[in-house]
Amino acid sequence: MIQVLSGVWALLLGIVLIMLGNGMHFTLIGLRGGIENFSAAELAIVTSGYFVGFLSGARLTPLLIRRVGHVRVFAALGSFMSAGLIAFPLLTEPWAWTVLRVLIGFCMSGIFVTAESWLNHAASNETRGKVLSAYMIAQTLGIVGAQGLLTLGDAGTSVLFIGASILVSISFAPILLSATPVPAVEVARPMPLRALFSYAPLSTVGIFLLGSVYATQSGMGAVFGSQIGLSAAQIALFVAMLFAGALVLQYPIGWLSDRMDRRKLILGAATLGAVCCALGWTFGGGLWVLMASAFLAGGVTTPLYALFLAYTNDSLATEDMPAASGGLVFTFGLGAIAGPLITGWAMQMLGPFAFWLVLGATFGVIVLYALYRMTQREGTPVDETESYLGVLPTASPVTVEAAGIWAAEQAEAERDSDEQP
Repeated sequence: MIQVLSGVWALLLGIVLIMLGNGMHFTLIGLRGGIENFSAAELAIVTSGYFVGFLSGARLTPLLIRRVGHVRVFAALGSFMSAGLIAFPLLTEPWAWTVLRVLIGFCMSGIFVTAESWLNHAASNETRGKVLSAYMIAQTLGIVGAQGLLTLGDAGTSVLFIGASILVSISFAPILLSATPVPAVEVARPMPLRALFSYAPLSTVGIFLLGSVYATQSGMGAVFGSQIGLSAAQIALFVAMLFAGALVLQYPIGWLSDRMDRRKLILGAATLGAVCCALGWTFGGGLWVLMASAFLAGGVTTPLYALFLAYTNDSLATEDMPAASGGLVFTFGLGAIAGPLITGWAMQMLGPFAFWLVLGATFGVIVLYALYRMTQREGTPVDETESYLGVLPTASPVTVEAAGIWAAEQAEAERDSDEQP
């Protein structure tokens, strides 16, 4: 593993720094929005703006790369993102924040596409699984670590926004100084949603709903904490718990995924998420109940994303996986745009604890639809499934496609070794 990381450590360091800055800004929106007396509905629109930009960037960045190259695209997007982060405390209006969030979401998506293209190019067929796993860990550590940095300043000033901008700015140095030229990235055209639904209805519906869950957790978690009166340090801890759970639960869920019917595992993980949200809604007045609910509800969200991807690949030929991956990323993005808007409206009408109510109801719909699909189609035998790889919801289509092809190759190699005497 050390030998594998020695070739990509600079890229991974840059990703950690980017996620530190981006993770700070996500929580800062809720903290500073509360200070500026923005309503839950206004902050929901601001939150959704990020995912509008993210979805657009995933499609447009490959075109920019083919026109001017990786280095220029990466540097330009980084400059715009750094400037956008500094502009938040200068333009404290909901409409301005929405525009800035669209810009930052676009830049962040483009940065992921570019960095992941370099990372994928740097990995060989033998090391790709380990490199992608290290990349996912680096992203998660960056998001969790960002919450600790929020305790070093006051969200009512510009200091933390400037700090986030500095982290993003310096993150480009190790990436740009270590990256080598790569061929222009090619991202497959997403499979039409109707075709995707016919191939994998559970994954299509489930990943749309999961996009809603993930965007609500990451974007509205700080808003919820601010509205129930948590301190800045407690809000940072709450958001950290939403992501820290994924570091703990990713491996055991992944291990189970390769050994049992994935639909049953999807059902179980979504049920755990729904139960934890119910606890948060019912007993959320207690700090540690709140943190435990966040740890487990957030902890099943990321593994569920990888589970839906793996389950989709089980029913596809290898050549169809890139298009299906693009379709699932697009579907997830649509859910991510809708989720905060629904949650913000519910919090505005029913109070801040509607945060848990919407999350729990969304998990519950996944549970019910998984139960329904189990009555409509036989499960894929375990020995015929593709390998599981813990892909994060923040990954671009570049990594999702690479992970799907790697999983298919690994599963095929394992089947061939099992058949040999």
